[in-house]
Amino acid sequence: MATADKLTQILHDVGEISPKIFNEKQQRILSGCISKAYGYGGDKIVASAFGLDPRTVSSGRTSLEKGNLDISQERIRQEGGGRKSVKTQQPEILKVVEELVSNSTYGSPEKVLLWTNLSLRDISEELKRRGYTASKDLVGRLLEELGYSKQVNQKHMQVGKEHPGRDEIFRRINKAIEDFRNEGNPVLSTDTKKKELVGNFKNNGAEYRKEKDGRKVLDHDFPIPELGKVAPYGIYVVNDNTGFVNLGTDHDTGEFAVESIRRWWMHIGKENFGDSKKIMIVCDSGGSNGWRPRLWKYQLALLATEIDKEIHVYHMPPGTSKWNKVEHRLFCYISKNWEGKPLLDIKTIVSYISSTKTKTGLTVNCVVDTNKYECSIKISDEENETIDIERIEPYGDYAYIIRGFKKLK
Repeated sequence: MATADKLTQILHDVGEISPKIFNEKQQRILSGCISKAYGYGGDKIVASAFGLDPRTVSSGRTSLEKGNLDISQERIRQEGGGRKSVKTQQPEILKVVEELVSNSTYGSPEKVLLWTNLSLRDISEELKRRGYTASKDLVGRLLEELGYSKQVNQKHMQVGKEHPGRDEIFRRINKAIEDFRNEGNPVLSTDTKKKELVGNFKNNGAEYRKEKDGRKVLDHDFPIPELGKVAPYGIYVVNDNTGFVNLGTDHDTGEFAVESIRRWWMHIGKENFGDSKKIMIVCDSGGSNGWRPRLWKYQLALLATEIDKEIHVYHMPPGTSKWNKVEHRLFCYISKNWEGKPLLDIKTIVSYISSTKTKTGLTVNCVVDTNKYECSIKISDEENETIDIERIEPYGDYAYIIRGFKKLK
């Protein structure tokens, strides 16, 4: 056994260079060897010289004494060693961060790219108020995991005059969503995605292929009459993170929009929310499901009568469609899934939509709608008066309940 003086000198020399050239496993083995040679009290002395915890030195020495030290293993730390991840210590923190930024989110519906106008410090402070521990650096990493990124410019200014009650409408929508979810009633975020050309046309984006082997597509974007276009009407169910797409092959009308919701109910909603008394729909203020078209409301009245449910409709204020969850919870992932790939035919499109999935558990169902929808259907004043509608004031044009049709006196 080496003398105490020699070991002390070795400790002095090795202790200075150890952190610079040895990893944790090597330090543990070396410190354990020296402690074993030193004898009684070696763990504490060696730990002091190496700048280690005495338990680390003891662990290395014990492994040597028991002969179970496998130096061929690539693992540096012992199994179970190291600090536990923040998501292990605080399992709900990712969900809480997402809730905090959901109302301050911007981004393109066609891209899986989001940004928020809240600072990392703001989010960190709010997390602390809610009982979580998270530095601003950790918040940054969590936002990246959720798909957020830093942005230099934030061009989200609305063209035209902003709706005077925009903030109040948003707060009302958020409160209604919370109430519906707590009661177990379905919350649907709906919209029609832009029409897509069917055929061997260029699709924006890129895909991995062998070098100099890019897909060959048509050099023009004129629709092929026998293939035409498709109008994907998307329904994102906020309650369970699922999506449903009714792939229309004709016009995007109010009748088509309501038929899409009807198909969701028949295929999925009736099974998952059969006991619910009402359905909440969040949609844009324009288009086939806008607040103005009578056909949209009349068709909803037909649906409410058919399924015997109250239908609560909340329209997003003008110019704010990017905040509709169907855009950045469903459509962006569908676009990502078929990025750079031509939409050759209906079967191909259905395959791309149905195979869309995310790490957070999103699944999507898709059905094809070959019905013909007339663009010239008008709802007369008399027909419009028969709709049993209750407007939720203020701004009742943007929030209302449809219960079917008024009973004849």
